[in-house]
Amino acid sequence: MMDDNNTGREPTLERVPSGIAGIDAILGGGFMKGGIYIVAGRPGAGKTIFGNQLCYAHAAAGGKALYVTLLAENHARMLMHMRTLSFYDASVLPKALTYVSAFQTLADEGLKGLLNVLRREVQARGSTLLILDGLVTTAEHAESDTAFKTFIHELQTAAHLIDCTMFLLTSATGGRAISPEETMVDGLIEFGDRTKDGWRAERWLEVKKFRGSGYMRGRHAYNIGDNGIEVFPRIEALCHRPADREVKDTPRLSTGMAHFDRLLHGGIPCGSTTLLVGPPGIGKTTFGLHFLGECGKAEPGLLFSFNEPSQRLLAKSDALSLDLRRLTEEGALEILWQPATEGVLDELGDRLLTAVRRRDVRRVFIDGLAGLQEATAEPERIRRFCTAFANELRGLGVTSLYSGETDDAVGGIPGAPPSAVSLRGASAMAENVLLMRFVELRSGLHRIISILKMRDSDFDASLHEFVIGSEGIVVDETPERAETMLTDLTGGPRRRRASMPSRGG
Repeated sequence: MMDDNNTGREPTLERVPSGIAGIDAILGGGFMKGGIYIVAGRPGAGKTIFGNQLCYAHAAAGGKALYVTLLAENHARMLMHMRTLSFYDASVLPKALTYVSAFQTLADEGLKGLLNVLRREVQARGSTLLILDGLVTTAEHAESDTAFKTFIHELQTAAHLIDCTMFLLTSATGGRAISPEETMVDGLIEFGDRTKDGWRAERWLEVKKFRGSGYMRGRHAYNIGDNGIEVFPRIEALCHRPADREVKDTPRLSTGMAHFDRLLHGGIPCGSTTLLVGPPGIGKTTFGLHFLGECGKAEPGLLFSFNEPSQRLLAKSDALSLDLRRLTEEGALEILWQPATEGVLDELGDRLLTAVRRRDVRRVFIDGLAGLQEATAEPERIRRFCTAFANELRGLGVTSLYSGETDDAVGGIPGAPPSAVSLRGASAMAENVLLMRFVELRSGLHRIISILKMRDSDFDASLHEFVIGSEGIVVDETPERAETMLTDLTGGPRRRRASMPSRGG
């Protein structure tokens, strides 16, 4: 069937937004108007909250919703729980949202009686959204599988004819044979949870079936809190096609350390991703504070820290004569702290991307890649997550810096690879890789920095000593002190040279 404009394309099916941003993103815009969907999950998964949240969002958008319960908690108790959630709005009751109990009808008159009640109530109230809470109870009262399939079929027909989108909530979940009703409905969403190391729990949902359009497959995280259900689509799926903002030919961005900018041949390439690795205490956070010290109102910055809260970071910047406190007061810099004790990986990704888009951020420093690793129940995901996330930031025109820890406190000898640094998969995530390490010589502990990689760019590959003082990080202008120190460390002959040759990534 052609559309009215004779464009040769099929007409677009009308959508019914769920009012839950993450769900609508996963489904590509919401549920299909007049469709019928099963929402499955064990007790406590959040099905009742989900159903109520759909109703209140639908009513707020001008629609009319009907919530029908079978063997569920009584309505007074349900509303007592809903009042604690931000989406609850007493003003929509009962004109835009009505609660009806149909268990007695089901017990006395069976599926046929229940079907008649649903039709009558929907038509009488002009409902455009129906929640039936207790599909398992309905199945238990069916005389046969055929009778239950007939009930689903007639309910589906009614949904289509009266343009009422319907949701059937059930406690039946996966790990069993596919039930007849699942083959008949327009979509199936399953709620579940998992634990990490048998302790920390993470909720997930998965769209098992969705007719009418494509959707994001696989599992996605969600939380239940004061705002009800919040869904965080898996970053790899959400950002599989990163943003593609047109980026002007911008000069390189300064790191805030003039001598190190010269090693980079002018600074960090605009819009690139840099991975900064080194042992604890080497100065990675201080490096990031220098980088953010160069932001301004025209080039907003964001610091996302897993290690230190904002007040400690600002106190550190004050001690290093870096003016980050002023930048935060002027709104040029925002500091977000996420303790690495709890958190869901995709929730963190959502929080970061929201902050970047809200302020049109141009510089991002994520202090502590280990915090992202700790936030996932599936460690093998972290590389895919970071790659997708870095691609999205790059597409938004953001120049980003990540810090990561190495295992060894004291690093090695020139020419030998730093064995404790794992850079597997770094090429997909970061164009640039910087290494900071300690060198122990006699009774002294010295800091050295080097550039391991700069994609499509020349750089000075020589090693340079640096110190951290009242002015922050100061990098030696020449590599001579580092060369002398490392020559003494190896006991080899000392050879003088002006600098190592430049290298391209």
